[in-house]
Amino acid sequence: MASKGWQHPYVNIFKHVKVEDWKRSAKEGDVSTYKDKRLKCSVFRIRGPVPANSFIRVPKGGGQSLGLVGRYFYLLFRPAAGKHFVVQLDVSVEDGQVVRISFSNMFKEFKFTATSLQFPFLCGAAKDSVYENTAKSARRGFVGPAPASVRWTCLMLDLQYIVSVYLNRCYSQLKSIKLCANMAVKNMFTSNLLLNPGVSFSEAKMMGLASSQGTGPIPRDMSFPVPEGGSWHDLYDHIRFPSEGTKLPFHSIQKGHLQPGANCVSNQRIGEESSGVSLSQPVKDRVSLIQQITSPNSLLRNRTPTVTDVPDLGVVSTRLNDDWLFRDGGQHQKEPACSSSQSSPNGPPWDTGYGGVHVHIHAEDGFGKREEESQEEFVCTPAPHDVHLSLSEEPRQKKLLPDPILRLSRIIGFGGATTKCALWSSLGDAVVYPCHAIIVSMNISSNQQRFFIGHTDKVSALAFNGNTTLLASAQTGNHSVVRVWNYHKGNCLAMFRIHAHSLSSLSFSYGGGVLCGVGKDGHNKTMVVVWNTANVGKGGEVTILAKAHTDVDIITMKVAFFDDTRMVSCGRGNIRLWRVRNGTLRSCPVDLGEYHSLDFTDVTFEEGNSSNQHLEERTLFASSRSGFIFEIDYSRVVIRNVRRLLPAQQQHANRREKLTFNTGRGIAINSISVSSSFCFTGSEDGFLRLWPHDFSTVFLEAEHEGPVSLVSVSPDGLQVLAATSAGSLGFLDVSSRGYNTLMRSHTDAVLGFSVDGIRRHLATASSDGTVRIWNMDSLHQLYDFVSEDDPSSVAFHPREQLLSCGFSSGIVRVLDVSSAKMLAEHKHHRGDVVGLAFSPDGEFMYSADSQGSLALYNASEDDHKVVRVVCNALARGTERAPDALAVSSDSRCLAFVGPSEHVVTVADSRSLEELLHVDVSILDVHSPSLDSALRVCFPPASTEHLLVATSANKILRVSTKTGRLLREVSKVHKHQCSSLAVSEDSRFLLTAGHNVLKVWDYDMQVHISSQMFIGHSQPIRQVSFTPDQLGVVSVGDAIFLWDFLAHPVDSLTDSRSPLRSGSISALRSVQPDVSGGQLSNGMPRLTAPLPSSPPPRLDAIGTLGRVEQALRSPSVGDDTSTSRTASVPGSGSSSDPRPASFLQVTELANPSSVNTSHMDAAEMKGKKPARPDCYRHFAPRFNASTLDQAAVAPPPGEEGIKLKAVIGYSGNGRGNMVWSADQGLFAYSCGCVVVVEFLHTGSQRHLQGHSEEISCLAVTNDAKIVASAAGGRNGSRSLICIWDIQNATCRDTVSHHRGAVQSLAFSRDDRFFLSAGDFSDPEVALWSTKTFKLLSSVRMSGPIHDTAFSPSRASQLACVGSHGVSFCLMHPHGLDVDLKVEQVKTPVELGDVELTALCYHMDSFLFTATNRGHVGVWDVNTRRCLMTWEADEGEIGVLLCRGNRLLTGSNTRWLRLWEVDALRGIRPQEKNCHVEDSGTTVVLGQEMMLDGTAVSAAFDNSMDMGIVGTTAGTLWCINWCDNSSIRLVSGHKTEVNDAVFSEDEGHFATCSEDGSVRVWSVPSNELVVQFQVLSRACGCVCWSPSSSKERARVAAGYSDGTLRIFRLSSSEMEMKLQPHQVAVTAVQYSAAGDVILSAGKNGLVAVSSAVHGATIRVIKDHKGAAITSMQCVKEQCQNLGLQGNEMWLAASADRRVSVWAADWSKDKCDLLDWLTFPAPAYFGDDGPPPSLAAFWPADPDLVVYTGYGVEKELCFYSLARKQIMKKIALPDWAACFSLSRKSPLIAVGSKERVLKVIEATSGRFQDFLQHSDSLRACHFSPSGTLLFTVAFNEILLWEVQGL
Repeated sequence: MASKGWQHPYVNIFKHVKVEDWKRSAKEGDVSTYKDKRLKCSVFRIRGPVPANSFIRVPKGGGQSLGLVGRYFYLLFRPAAGKHFVVQLDVSVEDGQVVRISFSNMFKEFKFTATSLQFPFLCGAAKDSVYENTAKSARRGFVGPAPASVRWTCLMLDLQYIVSVYLNRCYSQLKSIKLCANMAVKNMFTSNLLLNPGVSFSEAKMMGLASSQGTGPIPRDMSFPVPEGGSWHDLYDHIRFPSEGTKLPFHSIQKGHLQPGANCVSNQRIGEESSGVSLSQPVKDRVSLIQQITSPNSLLRNRTPTVTDVPDLGVVSTRLNDDWLFRDGGQHQKEPACSSSQSSPNGPPWDTGYGGVHVHIHAEDGFGKREEESQEEFVCTPAPHDVHLSLSEEPRQKKLLPDPILRLSRIIGFGGATTKCALWSSLGDAVVYPCHAIIVSMNISSNQQRFFIGHTDKVSALAFNGNTTLLASAQTGNHSVVRVWNYHKGNCLAMFRIHAHSLSSLSFSYGGGVLCGVGKDGHNKTMVVVWNTANVGKGGEVTILAKAHTDVDIITMKVAFFDDTRMVSCGRGNIRLWRVRNGTLRSCPVDLGEYHSLDFTDVTFEEGNSSNQHLEERTLFASSRSGFIFEIDYSRVVIRNVRRLLPAQQQHANRREKLTFNTGRGIAINSISVSSSFCFTGSEDGFLRLWPHDFSTVFLEAEHEGPVSLVSVSPDGLQVLAATSAGSLGFLDVSSRGYNTLMRSHTDAVLGFSVDGIRRHLATASSDGTVRIWNMDSLHQLYDFVSEDDPSSVAFHPREQLLSCGFSSGIVRVLDVSSAKMLAEHKHHRGDVVGLAFSPDGEFMYSADSQGSLALYNASEDDHKVVRVVCNALARGTERAPDALAVSSDSRCLAFVGPSEHVVTVADSRSLEELLHVDVSILDVHSPSLDSALRVCFPPASTEHLLVATSANKILRVSTKTGRLLREVSKVHKHQCSSLAVSEDSRFLLTAGHNVLKVWDYDMQVHISSQMFIGHSQPIRQVSFTPDQLGVVSVGDAIFLWDFLAHPVDSLTDSRSPLRSGSISALRSVQPDVSGGQLSNGMPRLTAPLPSSPPPRLDAIGTLGRVEQALRSPSVGDDTSTSRTASVPGSGSSSDPRPASFLQVTELANPSSVNTSHMDAAEMKGKKPARPDCYRHFAPRFNASTLDQAAVAPPPGEEGIKLKAVIGYSGNGRGNMVWSADQGLFAYSCGCVVVVEFLHTGSQRHLQGHSEEISCLAVTNDAKIVASAAGGRNGSRSLICIWDIQNATCRDTVSHHRGAVQSLAFSRDDRFFLSAGDFSDPEVALWSTKTFKLLSSVRMSGPIHDTAFSPSRASQLACVGSHGVSFCLMHPHGLDVDLKVEQVKTPVELGDVELTALCYHMDSFLFTATNRGHVGVWDVNTRRCLMTWEADEGEIGVLLCRGNRLLTGSNTRWLRLWEVDALRGIRPQEKNCHVEDSGTTVVLGQEMMLDGTAVSAAFDNSMDMGIVGTTAGTLWCINWCDNSSIRLVSGHKTEVNDAVFSEDEGHFATCSEDGSVRVWSVPSNELVVQFQVLSRACGCVCWSPSSSKERARVAAGYSDGTLRIFRLSSSEMEMKLQPHQVAVTAVQYSAAGDVILSAGKNGLVAVSSAVHGATIRVIKDHKGAAITSMQCVKEQCQNLGLQGNEMWLAASADRRVSVWAADWSKDKCDLLDWLTFPAPAYFGDDGPPPSLAAFWPADPDLVVYTGYGVEKELCFYSLARKQIMKKIALPDWAACFSLSRKSPLIAVGSKERVLKVIEATSGRFQDFLQHSDSLRACHFSPSGTLLFTVAFNEILLWEVQGL
């Protein structure tokens, strides 16, 4: 498309089309030219009795277009007296549609359609004429023909405004113009400038106005002449549409009455003029809403306020304090604020009320031209309301405290202008690098950062002197600035400018006396400057020693460390040696010979050489982009050696060989650094390489993600710093060969961010095309998501570890961060995603795009299904990204700017129905320009207010109920506000404008109510408080993390009076600040709850309205209570509480009697400990179900069904399997059942007593007692059951631990047993096995992972965890026992590790394992670690020792057997040593890989045979003698969706979410075959009706819409079908087995051939609702009136059941009946219960149905009689059910974990509570003798005996 620049500043339309030639324009009728006496120039006259017959049209043809994009259209014309005229403008909008805008004095009223607008034109009259007086009295112009005294008029139409406001469209261009009779026309033009025809060029010049800024006069050839001494407004008319006086949409175009002082007109005047406007009906609706928002309520009558003293309304100086901080805290500047004298102690100044006092504060003195916001005016204007004045004026706080309120803590970022600058400190403990305009010094061990702040543009070069006491830095820009810093103190010693566009290189001399810089001058020539910096540390000035201009290209230049007057440089085609002598700078080139055309990149001397080395021995190294390395003799200025580095010629798995002196393309070297031992290179291929000085081979290399732009060896030569152009910075430790990444960063601007407060993760979206997730504590990058399209916004789910990302292509993706998988992808947006947000309750997600579309998603589902999409809801454009949407804290309201830029909409967050429109353009009637909204924000503490940032640099506080303006803050920033946020307690407001950050007092209660902070070099895109309210995050050029120093405790030091503090605290009662509990986001505070002020007594107030009235204006003589309470500030009632949890607040009469110990306990309870990061620690599976407490199990011996077998093993447990080889006991847990299995027969015995998932087991040494532990529910304590194995009874139960039980262990003599709590309650409890009483307990300092008794000494035991090893010794005292604990920390050589497992070896040794694969050997007597070795690459969670053999099992799935007999001769060392250093040999005997992570193990005494359990739900029998493994018990790891019997009951099949279909044999219950489909969930399974094993098949439906048919005899997949595009929810073979019926999630039922797989037909009757159940039976249908030999039914989620008669051999399938069951609206948190239906086996004429409805019941419906025959009431909603073919039994499973067996005829029932989760499926066997029940991965097989 051609550039539109030629249209600026304006387009003379008549001249553009050469209207006199009439080639590109057309005329019709009476069109002529004449010379006008007033204008003294030729004009066109258009006359005719019918306006449509005489006209001028531009352009000529209808298919042509002017293509004028100017916003404003100016017409210079005069209507003919007594005549009518018409003007027609054709404009196009964004989608190309043409809209006609017409105005005429013959139109009587405003009319509009979707493609046309008609405005009446009201002609004005000449000044002082009788017509003018008539017009004034009528307060309107003339309707009809123009008066005789009509004047020349300059008419300006704002086309963009007209199209936007009246049609809600986006203006594109002006296509054509038609001027119809009767009028005279001088000219017309378009422009993007708003010009004033009444100002001449001389006047504009005197006033400093310029047309280019939109404030000057119109062009000379368009102006009207004014006689000398005359006034333009006395001769001509100027009409703007819209009018500059008010912004109410007019129904007509007419001259306004505002005079030059109109901006000071009173409110009364405005009210009078507004009342006189007569609006047509299309505009009345909009105006009525505006009037509802803005019109004040009538003042209260019969009320006489007593005023004894009027507060002074003074002017507060806004002179800024020149207090800049260049240390570790960011650049801070104090900021003026407003004074609001009407703010009485009875309420905050933003209260809604009536009347008003406006206080304007103007800046008196500026800070200087250096800072952009130094001279801005700040105006704080409360909305009109009544003023309540107290008897005495209170002293106000003068400034915002603390000062400063922000401190720059950390920055995530590197580079900006360059990635070639990074320096080592002299000690090698810190690295200094630039991050845009800030210089960062980072400690490499602690990652602590210091900052050097002062540059106003990006830093381009850095340099240290030899001992790193002085740091020099340069910035980019036209006038580059160099600063010299004291590195250790952090202060700037000197700053000086150079006349260069930018400096690309800096170098200090070793002593710091000389500084050399290289840059480009104004003529783009290379300039070298050398400064004298010898006196800079003493306060002296920096002077120029020498300066040179040259045409030589210089990439880098360095001062020789042995001589301050010598320098070296390199560049394209040259290497030069420089010297300063007698004030001149001279250079000498190195003769390169044949290498003269090389591109040299870096030059360096050998690091670490002493300065007294002879000059002749100096060697200079230079690198090039073609791979050449030059060694140069410095004294002789000749090349000593040239080497070329080439890529590897051979690629090996573990080795790369680099060859030199070969033909081919060399390695492009970007940087080189040389130490006394090695040479280091950084190259374009991303490798950091370590070479010897002769470059013969590569010693070491490290590969990076991008080209290595810098390498720098540390002063000791042991570490090498590497920087890449991809924005990463790290160093290589040469001795350990370990690489440490110091910083990663985005390579382009950061567009937006989101914080996960629970996990302290930060997600950012950048213009570099990546979405990255950072750890906010370590600053490490955790994840990096790269997409083909650029991301634009991100949002974390408030609770789950989910991240939503919006992209420029309009795609919205939802990612599971933990698994790095994409859960959902939506492509309904057409433009950039400019807004993305979750509701605080996590139920919904919202997205908006640049085209104005708004989408609502159901965030409670993984696929985030779209609920609704609204088009043209938001204002179009990308300037409001990334936070264009705001959700209220109660998750009820959604706010955004739209449908136009002038309107803010508040909508219902659940339906997107609009609740309120607020037009911000009319809120300030005095403003001459239209105001538009930029940002919206809900304060967290109140949902009744909304903050709006506008284009006029204002922040408006608007009521979300009435739309009224409550308060206005002007001149917030000099530039427009780009982001704003409010603190959780609504005490502080955070705003960003351009590259400046401001923190405000939210209530404006102080004179200087804001503080300003700088540091960003680019505009800030987004700011926000962290969820814990202890920090602030701002992003733009980089990611800035600030410490927020205004802790909530600071409110205790508030200097305000008690009456004021109490009132303000109560006013914030909409959202209390729970300091000791949890905030609305779930993040705990770090301090106990303390009252900030004594709240007023509210017991005497009856209603909320009276409470508010009492808080706003209490009487001066009120006796308010001053007793301090334990409540939180703002604990008053609220009509709209937030749905979040808060600590219960109790008001105490005597606060001094509060028990402080209880308060400490409550504080500790509020801080939830974090789960340790190791798999060995037990984590209960997420379970949202709760047990039905009303359910009662039947008495023993009277059960109608009996548990026969438990299929599966709980791989989620830890140590939940025991085996005694001597006694033959084998027990394990599955769900809440302990299974005791007899290996020789395969039979089982079941120990049932738990209701929750069992975490661990333990067995006595005589194998007579087994202990099992399961966690509590809803805060109850864990339950430990003691089982008698011989009798299979529970001997006793004990409870002690608040959380789950991590470990159980019995002592060697079986007198004691030990229990350890999990991370939430890390306590070790010692019990007596005789009385089962608690003997002693000890609380550990950290989480406990494993415990064990000593095998030889019953009084000794040990435990391991995060704290290290705890050696415990029992001391009996009578019946009591004391535990003495000695904690020993992990050896420092192992680093930061967790000890995860332990076991004893012989008498004096203890083995421990770590989460990094190490095994340690400890001396039990000395409590010292003797040696360690690396036994695995992952975390070891199983450790078992028998004799001299040690078993390790880890999360790498390896099971290893070690020979440790050599440990007998180990002797104690002075310190811990590695196995290689100790002289002791530990041999790996055997190893074996299992199907999952080992979680439990038990072996015989010789360690030859044992059993191991894995997380895959498998128990393996391990035989080390023949190195074999046999699967003993197998189960599903993930949720089981279905379990069904074959027709012959010889097999049964199960399917699960992991995509596996498993076939088991009966009665052995052994796994026969497993069919696995990766990355697909299997949702349903069924058997073919054939009873023969040779013909038996299994059909399974998957989440991708496929059906797979498996043949049992061959154990192969026979066929794959794709009848659906969505997940298959039900599948059934027909009764004859010739077809397969399958149903999808979308409600479609497909009938497919079982022979060839073709889809025969698709039934769409249930479309839109998922099919939840389906069944086929063989039954003749003649008695029901239809032909068919079988019936089938389908039930869908919308409570509809269809019954069909079919004869598939004849291709017949007819609808037999359609059942619909009514139900009320469902308001549960989860989905409604499923709709289930089945044929009654004894009489298929009956259909049994259950589902969500009016009652919880089973309904028996007769197909013959068309009515319900019987109902059976249920206590809970049914989640699954099955009908027995043998007897009238019905099995019903519920989400409350109850299996209910019902006898249908009598209604008798029994409850069974053996499951630990909601029941998912239940199925009777075909014979009715067996029953399957499924809950998550628990499969129980029952034997049916009958009720």
